[in-house]
Amino acid sequence: MHGLDIRLPLGLPREIPEERLRTSLAFVASGGFGSKRTVSGLRFEADDLDWAAGSGSVVRGGAEALLLAMTGRSVALDRLSGGGVPTLRSRLT
Repeated sequence: MHGLDIRLPLGLPREIPEERLRTSLAFVASGGFGSKRTVSGLRFEADDLDWAAGSGSVVRGGAEALLLAMTGRSVALDRLSGGGVPTLRSRLT
């Protein structure tokens, strides 16, 4: 997470193995790192790998952006789409 906090806003590339991203996304989607309030009632769908979790209004985007948003970082909100983004945004501000 800390690497993403720095890399994404600066546009620094790095290939994170898909399995590592899936594991991290699943952990956070299940409430890990205190994300339960943030992810509740939303469905998160990665558009760059085969992963989705949750139910409710959809939040869609790249796996890294989803991971940042699900852990409370607002820096990636502009990289996300879907009807659940306004709800997610309100939870992070």
